[in-house]
Amino acid sequence: MQYGFTKTVDLPYEQALDKVTAELKKEEFGVLTTIDVKNTMKEKLGVDFTKYSILGACNPPFAYKALQGEEQIGLLLPCNVVVYEKEGKSVVSIFDPLVMTTVMDNDRVRPIAEQVREKLERVFAAV
Repeated sequence: MQYGFTKTVDLPYEQALDKVTAELKKEEFGVLTTIDVKNTMKEKLGVDFTKYSILGACNPPFAYKALQGEEQIGLLLPCNVVVYEKEGKSVVSIFDPLVMTTVMDNDRVRPIAEQVREKLERVFAAV
């Protein structure tokens, strides 16, 4: 099952991370959390891992609408964006919010997910 959009960009990891964050901001997403997987793996397991970040992106007006339509949708929020280093380039993956509509039986959420998806598609295209 495809559950997001993924592409490799010809940018160093740090630049890709900055670019993704800037493009999210243009679409009114804030980054609520940043998980530095490389650092976490080193600290918790003592293992080396590639540069890899998980960004928890949130667009508050859409999150509010979604929560009004389905209280349990918080289990599927925020929208995750992954950036990691691979072979001198960066891979960017963005969760497709329409996927969450397949795991719930709530027609009120789909139009919200479609609007969020449009915004995230613009972010993806701009990176």
